[in-house]
Amino acid sequence: PKDNRIVVVAPFTGSPAYKAGIRPGDVILEVDGKRTEGMSSKEVADLLKGPKGTPVTVVIGREGVDKPLTFQLIRGEIPRYSVQTAFWLKPGIAYIDIEMFNENTSEELEAAFRKLGEQNIRGLVLDLRSNPGGLLSEGVAVAGRFLKKGQVVVSSRGRTSPERPYVATNGGAAGNYPIVVLVDRYSASAAEIVAGALQDHDRAWVFGDNTFGKGLVQTVFPLSEGTGLALTTAKYYTPSGRLIQRDYTSGSFYEYYYNRKEGPKNTLDVKMTDAGRPVYGGNGIQPDEKFTLKYNRFQVELLRKGAFRDYIPKYFAGRDLKLGRDWNPDQEMLNDFHQFLLKNNYSFTEAEFAENNDWVRQQLKREALVTSAGLDESLKYAVEIDPAVQKAVESLPKAQALLELQKKQLVQAGKRSPRD
Repeated sequence: PKDNRIVVVAPFTGSPAYKAGIRPGDVILEVDGKRTEGMSSKEVADLLKGPKGTPVTVVIGREGVDKPLTFQLIRGEIPRYSVQTAFWLKPGIAYIDIEMFNENTSEELEAAFRKLGEQNIRGLVLDLRSNPGGLLSEGVAVAGRFLKKGQVVVSSRGRTSPERPYVATNGGAAGNYPIVVLVDRYSASAAEIVAGALQDHDRAWVFGDNTFGKGLVQTVFPLSEGTGLALTTAKYYTPSGRLIQRDYTSGSFYEYYYNRKEGPKNTLDVKMTDAGRPVYGGNGIQPDEKFTLKYNRFQVELLRKGAFRDYIPKYFAGRDLKLGRDWNPDQEMLNDFHQFLLKNNYSFTEAEFAENNDWVRQQLKREALVTSAGLDESLKYAVEIDPAVQKAVESLPKAQALLELQKKQLVQAGKRSPRD
């Protein structure tokens, strides 16, 4: 809750709330006659949930509207897609974001390629940032489509159990185009398996931050009274033999998850890719090219306190919601936002505001698109202005060089093989 109120962040595109016209910034005052004041977000969510097809009455308070608005909604299923964003960054260059690995991820990825027309792809940016992982089988399937059939995707090894390789069974499904895989410190588990496999086989150029380093196999042993013991029985290794798991023996639980620091490369766990490039294990997947997106003090201040989210409902009060794709915040809007920051006691200097002028305009547009065009369009715009994505596109020639290296190796291998 914000200020003891339940505020809508953004209704999912296609949801009953979205179709009814509920907007970001709307305050939920009542649900089926029950006042929400003092309730937690979970309590209100529980009131909104119910069997599909049943009605629910929601009373909304909206900026610029004197009286509360009443919406009669029909509950519906709200699907959660793992491949939410897939579009053309520019002609021939595709972008696909995989948010997690659930039971439908590989199918959703194929659907995204069909929608784009994979035959037209000349370069792909595959975004695995903030992907926490999920099902191993889906991670193997996703990585496998970019590899050759039979190539190892990942292996598990335990103290007493033999090594178990997981191989590409659907290899060769993808075209022979260059791929840049985007990762960050929150890419974990199955996301690391995909990045590590494509890196080890020189199929993709990995770009971004060191990944999380979550590569444990856990087996649950049932105990009494419905409890169980999750015991680590094996670890995951990339095709070259790199350990994915980061060391967790020298710090607290909090430090492991929230305050980790990147150490030097583990030269004791150095392996080689198929093309002979050195790669390092034991600390997640280390990118081929390092890039860390950093925000300055002014930007952190505004993002942390939700300045753009709080301002946009006030901007749209009494204004037309229809904004064209080419719309951009004008100077009048910028001046109004400046006054909003002053009125709400944000900490900044006039020099900081002037230096971040272009960034502020971009963030205002990103947030305005959530209300005027929906969350999907806002996400698409956010990707287009993302410095990491822009740099990843610039690195596609490096991914192409890996493909050329593969071809050269095949030619050399053919020359070395004995004739029949």
